[in-house]
Amino acid sequence: MVSLGNEWDYILKNEFDKEYYLKLRQFLKKEYAEHIIYPKAHNIFNALRTTSYNDVKAVILGQDPYHNPNQAHGLAFSVQKGTIAPPSLINIFKELQSDLGIEMPKTGDLSGWAKQGVLLLNAILTVRHGAALSHSKKGWETFTDTVISHLNEREKPIVFLLWGRPAQQKQSLITNKHHYILTAPHPSPLSAFSGFFGCKHFSKTNNFLHQNNIESIKWQV
Repeated sequence: MVSLGNEWDYILKNEFDKEYYLKLRQFLKKEYAEHIIYPKAHNIFNALRTTSYNDVKAVILGQDPYHNPNQAHGLAFSVQKGTIAPPSLINIFKELQSDLGIEMPKTGDLSGWAKQGVLLLNAILTVRHGAALSHSKKGWETFTDTVISHLNEREKPIVFLLWGRPAQQKQSLITNKHHYILTAPHPSPLSAFSGFFGCKHFSKTNNFLHQNNIESIKWQV
């Protein structure tokens, strides 16, 4: 039984009994028994545990967890304390510095963002060591579609930051006009220079929150 310790327990209570999720659960049991899987099982739902439904101010949507040791801990783009920031995260920090003048952090742990209301959600919540997208099309996409759909229903405005094509595929689920959608290429070195750098999503997020009388995010890590 998954326990998230906040409003998500009630909102998602029926999801964990659905056929697709039970199949996903069986798949994950086998994967964790036979392979190295990231993040550790107890960290899979960290994004939902850390940022409760009613507390969400912004959503940063990633693709799937980092697939190297000591990186993934259940928050999209974030790495565990003491781990060198991967290239995509370094590019996020570069844009943060360009946009808001915040100096390059000494840690890649973004838990502080999550605790302020930034839901750091991957579309796929697990991955096999060294094999990006190895857990795609196993059921996680359906689960995270449900999470986004529930957020879309919320009356209080939310900023959705969709970086890269996989994240932007969720855009069709965000239909309420009072939410604010920001899109940009993925911060990966392969695409960051195609429009992620210079997108100013951090200041745009805070401007929108301020306009809607919602406390802005302190983006310092």
